Amino acid sequence: MENLCRNGDYVPDGFGGFVRLQGAQALLQRALFKLSCRRGSFPFLPELGSRLYALGREKPAARSDCARQYAAEALEGMGVAVTQVQVTSLTDGKARVTVQLRCEDETAMLEVTV
Repeated sequence: MENLCRNGDYVPDGFGGFVRLQGAQALLQRALFKLSCRRGSFPFLPELGSRLYALGREKPAARSDCARQYAAEALEGMGVAVTQVQVTSLTDGKARVTVQLRCEDETAMLEVTV
């Protein structure tokens, strides 16, 4: 079971606890966490996270392919398939990466700003 996280905060359940997720929804929550955190930022778990932060170093034409590769690398072994990736450049030099995932019978769109 995982706690639902939205905008970096756990979502309260109204009873003094937090909203809990199960099954595919919990797996997708873990996937969002892995895509959002910078790979190598946890000293005891150096393989945790993604390299999506490095997209700015890539040529604009190659960013979508690199984002797909970085997302698949971060989620390897989770039982989640990356089906589609879209990179949108933002005005402040950042990028919005939208990743479509398939987990069992469910699909979900996750957005990460890097």
